[in-house]
Amino acid sequence: KLNIAYPATGCQKLLKIEDEKILSVFYDKRISQEVPADRLGDEWKGYILRISGGNDLQGFCMMQGVLTNTRVRLLFKKGMPNFSEKRKGSRRRKSVRGCIVDSQLSVLDLVVVRKGEQEIPGLTDTTAPRRLGPKRVGKIRK
Repeated sequence: KLNIAYPATGCQKLLKIEDEKILSVFYDKRISQEVPADRLGDEWKGYILRISGGNDLQGFCMMQGVLTNTRVRLLFKKGMPNFSEKRKGSRRRKSVRGCIVDSQLSVLDLVVVRKGEQEIPGLTDTTAPRRLGPKRVGKIRK
């Protein structure tokens, strides 16, 4: 599955792709690398996607900076991503997946960096309203 987000409109689209030839474009790429989306179909011509993360088949998330395509157990402490401290000074060993894409992923998260010439229905043609408003009055009064 490919979860593609388009920040300009705030919309997301989930594509279920079974063909390994199409998905092989993303293999051996790392998080935050940019990939052309021409292989996904004719309507994706000209689009460029950035890999932003993903989950493997058991639900373990990919982590930036872990240069492997397998699962590793890391010692997490305060301030690290994917970890919330329950008590002050506590550390915890957790399983995370490396930042290299391979066939063991169930979902791959992608962000549209450059839009192509055609519109994608449900992604670039509609806009989702902002769900939450501003928290401070100063953000409203400008």
